[in-house]
Amino acid sequence: MAKVLAAVPVHGLEAVLIAVELVLESEVPSAEHVMNVLTRLNQSPPPEQVETSLKLAEEPLANTTRYDSLNAQEVSHA
Repeated sequence: MAKVLAAVPVHGLEAVLIAVELVLESEVPSAEHVMNVLTRLNQSPPPEQVETSLKLAEEPLANTTRYDSLNAQEVSHA
């Protein structure tokens, strides 16, 4: 409870009240959950997608065998 009250000066009373209401609706009330909701409410939106005319000539393929072989090689760092 003290953690939620300590968030009021940082995030503002309105934001804390909204976060508490949302957490109470989820039926899993905890201070950590309130802090998580506050953080999500204050997040900036993700940047918009950039339109481009560039196209890949060849789609990349995951080659996990190559990565495993690189890890298996002994490398001298001296």
